[in-house]
Amino acid sequence: MELLLVFLFLAVIWMALGGARRLSSTRSRPQLSAADLDAARRAAEEDVTRFGEELQRLDLDVKMGSVDEAMLQDWQRALDSYEAANRALEMVQQPDDVRHVTSALEDGRYAVACVRARREGKPLPQRRPPCFFNPSHGPSMVDVDWSPPGGQPRRIPVCGADADRLAQGAEPDVRTVPMGAGRVPYWQAGPAYSPWAMGYFSAYAMGGLLPGFLLGSLLSSSWDGGMVDGFDTGGSDVGGDGGGDFGGDLDASGGGGGFGDGGFGDFGGFGDF
Repeated sequence: MELLLVFLFLAVIWMALGGARRLSSTRSRPQLSAADLDAARRAAEEDVTRFGEELQRLDLDVKMGSVDEAMLQDWQRALDSYEAANRALEMVQQPDDVRHVTSALEDGRYAVACVRARREGKPLPQRRPPCFFNPSHGPSMVDVDWSPPGGQPRRIPVCGADADRLAQGAEPDVRTVPMGAGRVPYWQAGPAYSPWAMGYFSAYAMGGLLPGFLLGSLLSSSWDGGMVDGFDTGGSDVGGDGGGDFGGDLDASGGGGGFGDGGFGDFGGFGDF
């Protein structure tokens, strides 16, 4: 009987501690407003529209060229991914739902890359993270060192076109997203866009295919979708001055914060990136 009481006492203590941890975690997460959800949804919708237009252009090339079974399978996978992205977009209710849209798009763009490779008689592309500058560019081809003005260089995955631009001293084609009355690079747009980015990159967190700073960010606690659990339809102020820094002092072990001091929840600025 005494042993049973001890177990019951320990169970109560364990549940109490767990509840306290969850409460503390919830309070530390940024509250995202209905406007944040709308902005992230618009960004995802832009990506879906762009992918649909790309499929339309590619459809003519596929129909006019010689098509084998393998190419048809890749083509069907791209179409299925587009449909999945559209369905996911219609079902967005919370900020975290946006990642299902971009995850489907990431898979579809790899399928498109396979179609193009087969059509041109080239080896299939390696499954790599999307281009850091603009995930809509499709799978990255190389890792390059890059830094924004006044920032520290980091090694990032980029597509072939952006790699060429950087090699020539030109600016990369950066994905901007709505923020306020204008548009900014997605990495400066605040935590509302964390799920949007997570859908593109999180699948590569454990595969050894992400640069150290991105891997560390993905392994931080806020990347599990938890940081948007506090969605507040009544509206609250997030982002402020863009908060945090993108890089911080990250390494491949995932230690030391994330996209800012609080993990990916502080996705709102490059800082010393």
